[in-house]
Amino acid sequence: MSGGGGGGGGSAPSRFADYFVICGLDTETGLEPDELSALCQYIQASKARDGASPFLSSTTEGENFEQTPLRRTFKSKVLARYPENVDWNPFDQDAVGMLCMPKGLAFKTQADPREPQFHAFIITREDGSRTFGFSLTFYEEVTSKQICSAMQTLYHMHNAEYDVLHAPLADGRDHSDMEDGEGTPGTKLQRFNSYDISRDTLYVSKCICLITPMSFMKACRSVLEQLHQAVTSPQPPPLPLESYIYNVLYEVPLPPPGRSLKFSGVYGPIVCQRPSTNELPLFDFPVKEVFELLGVENVFQLFTCALLEFQILLYSQHYQRLMTVAETITALMFPFQWQHVYVPILPASLLHFLDAPVPYLMGLHSNGLDDRSKLELPQEANLCFVDIDNHFIELPEDLPQFPNKLEFVQEVSEILMAFGIPPEGNLHCSESASKLKRLRASELVSDKRNGNIAGSPLHSYEFLKENETIARLQALVKRTGVSLEKLEVREDPSSNKDLKVQCDEEELRIYQLNIQIREVFANRFTQMFADYEVFVIQPSQDKESWFTNREQMQNFDKASFLSDQPEPYLPFLSRFLETQMFASFIDNKIMCHDDDDKDPVLRVFDSRVDKIRLLNVRTPTLRTSMYQKCTTVDEARKSKWSQYFLERSLKWSREAIKEVRCLHDSAWMEADLLT
Repeated sequence: MSGGGGGGGGSAPSRFADYFVICGLDTETGLEPDELSALCQYIQASKARDGASPFLSSTTEGENFEQTPLRRTFKSKVLARYPENVDWNPFDQDAVGMLCMPKGLAFKTQADPREPQFHAFIITREDGSRTFGFSLTFYEEVTSKQICSAMQTLYHMHNAEYDVLHAPLADGRDHSDMEDGEGTPGTKLQRFNSYDISRDTLYVSKCICLITPMSFMKACRSVLEQLHQAVTSPQPPPLPLESYIYNVLYEVPLPPPGRSLKFSGVYGPIVCQRPSTNELPLFDFPVKEVFELLGVENVFQLFTCALLEFQILLYSQHYQRLMTVAETITALMFPFQWQHVYVPILPASLLHFLDAPVPYLMGLHSNGLDDRSKLELPQEANLCFVDIDNHFIELPEDLPQFPNKLEFVQEVSEILMAFGIPPEGNLHCSESASKLKRLRASELVSDKRNGNIAGSPLHSYEFLKENETIARLQALVKRTGVSLEKLEVREDPSSNKDLKVQCDEEELRIYQLNIQIREVFANRFTQMFADYEVFVIQPSQDKESWFTNREQMQNFDKASFLSDQPEPYLPFLSRFLETQMFASFIDNKIMCHDDDDKDPVLRVFDSRVDKIRLLNVRTPTLRTSMYQKCTTVDEARKSKWSQYFLERSLKWSREAIKEVRCLHDSAWMEADLLT
């Protein structure tokens, strides 16, 4: 498969994926130390040692002799990309290379764990637009004798340097006998992370990546995992791998708003869904994991810090956790959008960005050994530090409380408990633990308290019998002599039915929890700002002149708005109205006053505000702090569940249709259109 040309005409994204990228070791250039990453890591380590000089001579710059070659940082490179370029999304090789493998290449031997790791990332352009990346990192055997020899040579050099550094001191003591124990880490590393070319097999990290215009995380993960499975499987895939890559790049379109898209992967179908124009924006990360990792109280504190545009630093040894927490917090801010530096995964070579005297939301990777005391960060009074893996958060000084926080926390906690998630979180949360907690399908009971609905075809049919498409399909099936109400789906005895249903139900529960939590958060802002339009200051001149002089113009009557608010709201609101995200929100309202050119997020929010006014929900409590619970959860839940069960019912119905031997061609055509 060739790289191709410009990737087709057009000036707007219309395909599911723009690029397929391979990153890893360039055997022609060999092992290149990533000096920027190594130097940053060394300076961080040096700061933690009392009396140690933060700088070394030029001969040792960027080196840390306590790190064995297997633990050092080497440059990864973009080995291939397809296509070469697309008009609407120019390829940023440096950004993709750094974010696919943020800490560079990793080397391991046969004694080390080598499980594939998936993570998402974001590339923010200068104009503020974003491109999404999804990377699957795995390990493959190094077949280059030159690379293996180079690694062996590095070990010989390391051992010699190590012996010099740990030679007995003048008083006869060894470095390992010193109180600070500086020699101990080196000793352990040398003992357990050595490499002998004659007995060890060397492996190096490599990754495959998709660059997409929209954040379909689950679908992209399925694509990459199936491609990796095909590469590592002893049996060849049904078609050449190039066919599947070409398909996802050139033949799979973006799903239209409000529609689902199903396309073929290497071993199975892949489905993604795009919200309609009147739904909350696309969000494909598990809220469940964030509340399990941090707990409700920490999530609310982090949420408040983000709304007030503090500096936020996330800290975890899992790249995907950094992305999940960052994306969840920013998604829950609807209709407001983070306006400042947003780097959920900060490459090791860019650690100096943490010195920036501006609001930021960044994610810093931990090696699992560092602790908070070793991180020297500037302006800590203005910093929210979140240690995701250890369920810990440090808050900035003078943080006001979110309005009606206690009632808000209670409402969210009730939803979490209905899904079996403790509000205090789970200190031992991990991917493996989450999998062990999956419920069997037979244990899911239909009740209104937790939103579970049994997964049988009959229950699904009863749930959807008023659906127009189902009614059309039922009429079609009846013409074949098959009753949809009495449909029985035949099970394949050889298939693992329990596991399949179990996975489907767990995925549905995660999706359902996302919907309910996001609706509750969106309802808070709808209630708090239901009358915000009254206080918007419309420009007296034309919009172009107003925008040119924007810095001198007022866009919102803050004093009047605050005078209408309950007193407990004021500490938070008085600061929130000064944020860049609120100013941008009002600017969008002014610049896009007509519905035709209105920002999609603003359109959805305004429709919710209009509904509240129509139902007179807020009017009786306009100047009180009475808490109004979310009333749109059931509506959103039913619409999403209807779509899910519609897809499953269509599948069951198609199986029934295929059992009928004599079916007219026109009926087949209609069935294909429906499914």
